[in-house]
Amino acid sequence: MTEATARHAAEPAASRDPGAEVRRNELAAFLRSRRERISPEQAGLARGRRRRTPGLRREEVAHLAAVGVTWYTWLEQARDIRVSAQVLDSLARALMLDHSERFHLFALAGTADPHPDAECAGVSESLRTMLRQLEPFPACVQNSRYDILAHNRTYGQLMCDLDALPQEDRNCILLAFTSAAWSASLVNRDEVVRSMAAKFRASMAEHLAEPAWKAMLKRLQDESPEFRDLWARHEVVRATTRTWVFRQSRVGLLRMQYTALWTGPNSGPRLLTYTPEDEETRERLHRLHELVLAGPPPRSAGEV
Repeated sequence: MTEATARHAAEPAASRDPGAEVRRNELAAFLRSRRERISPEQAGLARGRRRRTPGLRREEVAHLAAVGVTWYTWLEQARDIRVSAQVLDSLARALMLDHSERFHLFALAGTADPHPDAECAGVSESLRTMLRQLEPFPACVQNSRYDILAHNRTYGQLMCDLDALPQEDRNCILLAFTSAAWSASLVNRDEVVRSMAAKFRASMAEHLAEPAWKAMLKRLQDESPEFRDLWARHEVVRATTRTWVFRQSRVGLLRMQYTALWTGPNSGPRLLTYTPEDEETRERLHRLHELVLAGPPPRSAGEV
């Protein structure tokens, strides 16, 4: 973007939305927080000497997104400037945003995402290949906010028809509290959701100022009275059982051990795999995989 274009973009937007200033400030804070978490090495840049800025510099983000430095600086300063969907898409890729973060970016900018199903930048093709190779065992890539960033076909049918949900709803804690199908699949549901709420609180301590975390917390509180009650207890736990029992609607009970492998820093994405605890579960997982390959069952009215 040229300086002339930037000056034009800096003219006040036509919208008189009273919440516009709030969203601009949230957008500025969100961009800064995402920029500061990415190392130069992750972005394919040389670190150089005398680097005091945590993460990337503004000019480095502008270079990676192919936008003007002045324009990007104004964006982080919450200036009233117009932001196109094309530029937001470039920024999402430069900042390696996952699906939920990308959705939040476009929501704050008040712009429709032209590629809502764009692949998550944080999940490499090699990791996606690993997910496929793990079938028939269920596996997914998940972040500490419980967003499901990628999954294999068996996991996609383990608790509900995950692929039928919009990307912004593919979050394990949200589904555990708001989806009837997901809840019904958890044999020890009360114990599971209490643990999830406590772990979400423990994880959020490191992300208190991040808009995406605040937005998820608000959504959970707005949509689930049960979550509000658990959140009010201020429970914090990190350890949990490694044995999960699912009631899969098409093949019955599945008893599985789960393993979490970090794919980066401990606050980043992790690969979750579920392996059978007994031979009966192994056979049922193979049966579920066969059913998945044959196609999903017809959805009943109102099913989520």
